Amino acid sequence: MHLDVQDLRNFYYRSTLGRAAQASIRGRLLELWPEAAGQTVAGFGFAAPLLRPYLAEARRVIALMPGPQGVMQWPAGMPNVSVLCAETAWPIETGHVDRLVLLHGLETSDRPSHLLEECWRVLGPGGRAVFVVPNRAGLWARSDVTPFGFGRPYTLSQVENQLRLHQFTVERHSAALYLPPSQRRFWLKSGPLFERMGDRLPAMLGGGVFLVEVSKQVHSQRGEMTRLRPPSPIRVLEGLSNPLPELA
Repeated sequence: MHLDVQDLRNFYYRSTLGRAAQASIRGRLLELWPEAAGQTVAGFGFAAPLLRPYLAEARRVIALMPGPQGVMQWPAGMPNVSVLCAETAWPIETGHVDRLVLLHGLETSDRPSHLLEECWRVLGPGGRAVFVVPNRAGLWARSDVTPFGFGRPYTLSQVENQLRLHQFTVERHSAALYLPPSQRRFWLKSGPLFERMGDRLPAMLGGGVFLVEVSKQVHSQRGEMTRLRPPSPIRVLEGLSNPLPELA
């Protein structure tokens, strides 16, 4: 079940906790992808808060938002790049995307396998994707005051195994949201300290979300090529136009 776009917008853009979450996840993403010059970058779900750093240098940025969630104009004050689409049928040509980000997309999908197939389709050979999913053992997945308390949380092995089953190659993983999901001023002010401390912990411990980076590897076919000759067409009326000699 997808969340409503108004609730997501209010959380990420109008609440202090949401802005802190946005900064934490976006900082991790920039560590994985510091730049995307000349590339096509797409996001699905509610990935718009993570895409802003790529607006200036990317060839194209597309914010795909599923129909059950709804769509909002984005970015504010600039030409709109957000698109309302079906969850498993995106208006993007096959192999057109270089970088893909999913936030509030996989864990809320009713058809995650079909969604992953669509992710594979739009990525070009060698393209990369980052899936941001709630950590089942984290505090954020246990709190319904944030969007990460909805949908299906994952363990790191669960999400990586699911991605491998859909032909993705897992490259690396990271984690974010080490601060508690609380609106109290003390915890919010301590957020940067919690994030720095989280760098010293294994990704599966403490982080509210996992960021799993994958690539699309298309292997060339091996072996000798055999050219098949098409069979000669059957000439049904050949005997009428060119009668064969009768045998004695």
